[in-house]
Amino acid sequence: MRRFLRELDDNAERWALLVFYTLLVSTMTIEVVRREVFSYSSIWGEEIVRYSFIYLAWIGAAAAVKERAHIRIDVLYHYVGPRTKALLYIFGDIVMLVIGCLALYWSFETVSVSWKYGSVTHGLRISKVWFLMAVPVGFSLVIFRLLQSMRRDIGDLLAGRPVFEGNKMFD
Repeated sequence: MRRFLRELDDNAERWALLVFYTLLVSTMTIEVVRREVFSYSSIWGEEIVRYSFIYLAWIGAAAAVKERAHIRIDVLYHYVGPRTKALLYIFGDIVMLVIGCLALYWSFETVSVSWKYGSVTHGLRISKVWFLMAVPVGFSLVIFRLLQSMRRDIGDLLAGRPVFEGNKMFD
């Protein structure tokens, strides 16, 4: 069970991103072929692509928090010592955590209104709650990854280790 949880922690966003990206690309390809070859398209295809993209964006945001891949102004990090750098990362995570908690709270308002009035999508005729939940799910994942990042950074700070700065794409 512990190994499964470790795999889930390491790869959950990757697998979810793969599923939504595959769904997006395959549906878009099918719809283009249907439109260009058969002169027919469906209303549900566009909805699947739109909602897959929304989930892709929010899950991707959580994956970026995990990997410290979000865009940031990091000039200051090059001129400070490891201890100050760790404190700056922790401060940044606290600010993001506060914003994430506020956004999570307010994102449930849209979901609750949709739930209350029973709104459905035009093509799929499925409750919009499933698609509007992308925002709270995304912010929940972001908050979870921020808490993990803060725990790791505080542990590194206390142990005197350099903090995780993310994997570099370019030098």
